[in-house]
Amino acid sequence: MDGPEGSTGQPGPADRSHRSSVSSVGARAADVLVYLADDSMVPLAVENLPSLSAHELHRAIREVLQLPDIALDAFALWLVSPLLEVQLKPKHQPYKLGRQWQELLLRFTDAPDDDVAMDEPSLQFRRNVFFPKRRELQIHDKEVLRLLYEEAKGNVLAARYPCDVEDCEALGALVCRVQLGPYQPGQPTACTLREKLDSFLPAHLCKRSHGLFAAFRGHGAKAGTGEQGLLNAYRRVQEVASNDGEREASLSPHYRAYLLKCHELPFYGCAFFHGEIDKPAQGFLHRGGRKPVSVAISLDGVHVIDCREKHVLLGLRFQELSWDHTSPEEEESVLWLEFDGDNEGTPVNKLLKIYSKQAELMSSLIEYCIELSQAAEPATSQEAGPASASGSSPPPHQRPQLRRQGSVVCSRIQHLSTIDYVEEGETIKRVKPKRTTSFFSRQLSLGQGSYTVVQAADSLEQG
Repeated sequence: MDGPEGSTGQPGPADRSHRSSVSSVGARAADVLVYLADDSMVPLAVENLPSLSAHELHRAIREVLQLPDIALDAFALWLVSPLLEVQLKPKHQPYKLGRQWQELLLRFTDAPDDDVAMDEPSLQFRRNVFFPKRRELQIHDKEVLRLLYEEAKGNVLAARYPCDVEDCEALGALVCRVQLGPYQPGQPTACTLREKLDSFLPAHLCKRSHGLFAAFRGHGAKAGTGEQGLLNAYRRVQEVASNDGEREASLSPHYRAYLLKCHELPFYGCAFFHGEIDKPAQGFLHRGGRKPVSVAISLDGVHVIDCREKHVLLGLRFQELSWDHTSPEEEESVLWLEFDGDNEGTPVNKLLKIYSKQAELMSSLIEYCIELSQAAEPATSQEAGPASASGSSPPPHQRPQLRRQGSVVCSRIQHLSTIDYVEEGETIKRVKPKRTTSFFSRQLSLGQGSYTVVQAADSLEQG
């Protein structure tokens, strides 16, 4: 069957275990529950559910919620469980895909058989992976902004979107404004915020260490800084004048401010996939092992995120990478990412090996995102004018070097176990001073006519 457009083996912020979205199925009629990002439900009574398409169900949801036309592009229907997430294409039939859920789990996850047998997806109305951020800026409808805000907030609180502490506090302050109203001196206090801190900040920033062990770990001095920083940021939230003076009427600017802040995160709006990478060899015996990672893919590029440390290990724009994948028939299912770097000052090509049963899905999504980006480039260039078009760009087959900083959203190449090589003729040699061409043929070429677009497979069609 078709590969889904976006999926992940990791639990999302709104996952619901063993809960079905179909409460009853008869010969013709059924009651369907569609979940929104704020955990509320939209009940729908529909006819002929088994043959109902995602597009038809999407339209029914928009009518119930009275959403404008932009919602057709901004949101998509997803099948979501703790084991897998799938964004549906408009032509997909949600009921039939739900009946094939165990087949999808066996194909794209490593879940134990008992978990596969018990898992059941829910139907969710979520942001479309292929909806550009620039179009999101054009949205003014309050309910659309609220749904996007709720989903982004859930991803921040679940640490799916790694953020620096200062950014978490700024985002949490906007949540305070939405939930508690305008800041009033003395209300709330740092103590009152502490009681429900996990409503405003990711859980790993809310943990408190006490006693001797906290002192040894160096965390004791930081106790209480989360709520105080949040309170200070809440105090700085700008208010927007409202004609009728009602609090609800003034929330849209804060939804928009939250989304704009999230737009600074390079992985905002991405699809998540589960995988593992090799740890760098350590110790006398050079033991490494593997560490779990999430791979976030969006229209902006690919990011490999450390699930435990809550920071980015590698962030690549499509101009910076080449890629390929190996299927289980060849060997273990692997997504390969190649990028330019250095080894002790020597320019090299670096290969990162991501072990995942979803490698084929990730490769297809990267390919489709590149096609969408290339299709949008001519229009963007015309809007930008000749000054932008004449700007300098790297020559063909030469990818930009990665920028590395201390932020959690920037690459930590030193924490990766990569294969460093150059290609010389028909041989591949490791750690040589010059590179010639990419080992892989799949990449976003910056030169005119040097990249042959691969036609999208049926699994990637839109519409």
